[in-house]
Amino acid sequence: MRRLGKENHNSVSEFILLGFSSESEVRIILSLVDMSYVTTTVPQMLVNMVYPRRTISWGTCVAQMFIFLILGIAECVLYAIMAYDRYVAICFPLHYTLLMSHPICIKMVIVCWSISIAGALVYTVFTMRLPYCGPHKINHFFCEVPAVLKLACADTSFNDQLDFILGFILLLVPLSLILASYHRIFASIFRIRSSQGRLKSFSTCASHITVVTVFYVPAVIMYMRPRSWYDPEQDKKLALFYNVVSAFLNPIIYSLRNKDVKVAFLKVLGNRGTAQ
Repeated sequence: MRRLGKENHNSVSEFILLGFSSESEVRIILSLVDMSYVTTTVPQMLVNMVYPRRTISWGTCVAQMFIFLILGIAECVLYAIMAYDRYVAICFPLHYTLLMSHPICIKMVIVCWSISIAGALVYTVFTMRLPYCGPHKINHFFCEVPAVLKLACADTSFNDQLDFILGFILLLVPLSLILASYHRIFASIFRIRSSQGRLKSFSTCASHITVVTVFYVPAVIMYMRPRSWYDPEQDKKLALFYNVVSAFLNPIIYSLRNKDVKVAFLKVLGNRGTAQ
C-alpha cells in the first residue's frame, strides 16, 4: 500500500483488458486481421484472445501507451509531409529536387520524431501520474488514453483539456496542412488541359487521400470529442479501425499504384465477374 498525496489509496499494480467479446467466433475473426499488423498493441491483444487471464502490468501498460502514441503521432505528421511532397511534385515539378532535397527530408524526419516523442511523453506522463485505485478493468483491447483515464480515482478535467489541446495540435494542425496542400493540388490539376494528365495526377494522390481518410476520421472522433460522449464499445471499434484496419489496408492501397499489381487485381475482378 502506498500513500498518494494526502489520501490513502490502494496502488494498482496491473489492469485487466476486457477486449471485444468473450465469443470465440469474434476472437477468431479478429485474429485473422490482427496477424497482418505489427505494432505494440497487437501482440498483447492476441495473447488476451487466447488466455482467459487478460492482465497487463502497470509498467507494460505505460510502455504500450507511450510507444503507440509515438507511432500514431508520427503517422499524423508523416501524412502531412506526404501531402506536402505531392504538392511540390504536382505544383512545382521543376523545383522538386531542390524543395525536397536530402537535407530537407532529414530535417523533416527529425522534426517528425521530435514532435512524436514529445507529444507521446506529455500524453503518457499526465495520464499515468493520476492515482488508479480501482476498478482496474480497462474496457478496451489495449491501454489507450481515454479508456485508462476512465479508471482514475481523481478529477480528470485538466487531462480532458490537455488532451483536447494536444489533439488540436497533433491531429487538426497536420490535417489542416493536408487539406491546404490538396486545395492547391486540385487547383493545379484542374488547370491541366490534358485529361490523361489530370487522371495521372489524381491517381498519384488517390492512395494518400484514402489512407488519410481511413486514419484521420476515427482518430479525430476518438481524441477530439467531449469526454461526456465516451462510449467504450464505440471507442474499441474506432481504435480497431485506425489502429489495425488502416495499417492492414495501407499496403493494399499503395500497392495498387503499381502497374503490375493493378493489372493482376483487375484480372481477378474480371475472372470473378465472368464466373458469376
